[in-house]
Amino acid sequence: MRSSSVLRRLLEAPEIVVLPGAYDALSARLAERAGFAAVFTTGFGFSAAALGQPDFGLVTMSETMDRVRHIVDSVSIPVVADMDTGYGNPLNTRRTVHECVMAGAAGIILEDQQWPKKCGHFEGKKVIPAEDHVAKLRAAVDALDADDLVIIARTDARAPLGLEEAIRRGRMYRDAGADVVFVEAPQSLEELRTVKAAIPDVPLFANMVEGGKTPMLTYRELQELGYKMVVFPLSALFAATKAIEAVYAELFSKKTTAGVVDRLTPFHEFEEIVGVRELRELEARYGVE
Repeated sequence: MRSSSVLRRLLEAPEIVVLPGAYDALSARLAERAGFAAVFTTGFGFSAAALGQPDFGLVTMSETMDRVRHIVDSVSIPVVADMDTGYGNPLNTRRTVHECVMAGAAGIILEDQQWPKKCGHFEGKKVIPAEDHVAKLRAAVDALDADDLVIIARTDARAPLGLEEAIRRGRMYRDAGADVVFVEAPQSLEELRTVKAAIPDVPLFANMVEGGKTPMLTYRELQELGYKMVVFPLSALFAATKAIEAVYAELFSKKTTAGVVDRLTPFHEFEEIVGVRELRELEARYGVE
């Protein structure tokens, strides 16, 4: 079964789909090992990990696709790819969707920000006319051909234009063929409720960013509100950053890691995570010396 079909089955199940954010293939593998049924590629994380830069639209489509392919190839669970604005007009969006289908992604997010975009919880966002994003979504649907890739339409209109306009856009994007609607960065529990009440007939997506504009809720609270997908896009990135910073500080000050070995993944366990045993078996099969 195609991963996109698996993701659609998850959306039809009673439980909300919880997506951890992966910023590279290793973090995606760790998400799968933890037991998650699907994983999300974080554009914020790609920009931070690949460029050491903030999510300001600095990563190109080809750079994003390279990382998406690596993540898809590294796991056996469905991958939802953050594809920013589609990287251009409806024709660019068609190509972006085609690339994601060919890469084996299960779902994609397409947002209505102006390019270059910014992280949905940063200040200074601007959005394109709703009709222009509708055209992109129609192009995305047309590009699917026979594939059942899940299209998640995101609007960032809440910050620059208000919640009412964000809801209006969410309805438009639903009518344009989006499978899931994502109103980015509601600023209160009441706003999350309002979005659900105003767009009741399509699965809704929530974004839980630690320190972001939306209040942090548990998956159960979001499920009770009626949301069908929730992503925690930056948790792993923030955790890794804190851990690496601490180890480097120890190494710099002590000139050894002897005092933090118990905080490191053991070598043999890391071998298991990255699949050394499987490659050793292939070496034996093909007579590699």
